[in-house]
Amino acid sequence: MAACHLRSNSLPSTSHPLTVSIEKQIYKLKASHSPSIAHKLSGIKNLFECVDDLLQLPHAQQTLSHEMQRQCVENALNGSLELLELCDSTRDFVSQMKECVQELELSLRRRKGRDSGLTGEVDAYMVSRKRLNKAICKYLKDLKKRRGIAQQQFWIPMAKSKPSGWSVISKLLQTKRVPCKVEIEVNEVEKIDGELLILKSSKDISLSQLENLLKELEAFESSNKEAEEELECIYRRLVKTRVSLLNILN
Repeated sequence: MAACHLRSNSLPSTSHPLTVSIEKQIYKLKASHSPSIAHKLSGIKNLFECVDDLLQLPHAQQTLSHEMQRQCVENALNGSLELLELCDSTRDFVSQMKECVQELELSLRRRKGRDSGLTGEVDAYMVSRKRLNKAICKYLKDLKKRRGIAQQQFWIPMAKSKPSGWSVISKLLQTKRVPCKVEIEVNEVEKIDGELLILKSSKDISLSQLENLLKELEAFESSNKEAEEELECIYRRLVKTRVSLLNILN
């Protein structure tokens, strides 16, 4: 395997403004305690914008187009392809979660005026949720396995590289290093689940209780919509980054 490190003057160093911006974005994502997945995804979008800006630098393109760096660019391309697949799967999971909530909202609106329990509606929602959780867990398990294989193939040699602008990009484009998880807003989901279980166990449901629950579901659906929009932006940005890498390789 070709060596993946560069001379300190080959690419923007770790003190270059764009490299510093990338490091700052990574730090913000790691330090963020925001419960909003849309907020986190917005940070990831900004991160990859900085990456692509760095790849657009003429000096960076000239250096990376050198034959000695071909293997590095190919490895980064492999990483970008995995990230695209990860992003696409995450979009699918968020979309499925939104569908679960929409179906619950629809069933709750249909029963307005009735004061009987919510057993049927809650049970149907929970079945859908469990099915989705199972699919997510399986995906994460497969992803972890693939990451292990990828690490054995090309991550270890890259870890020996000296710090440089390219090492930042190389590490970032490996799914193991990207501060992005396939996740739904757990706190909000658990909160809704808790309230549903309480209402399910109640024999009489007041109209105000039902309306409050619908408001929370609508807010959660809105949050999911924002997450979908941010994921779409990230996907387009990853495609652009991949095109930049292909242009450098060619």
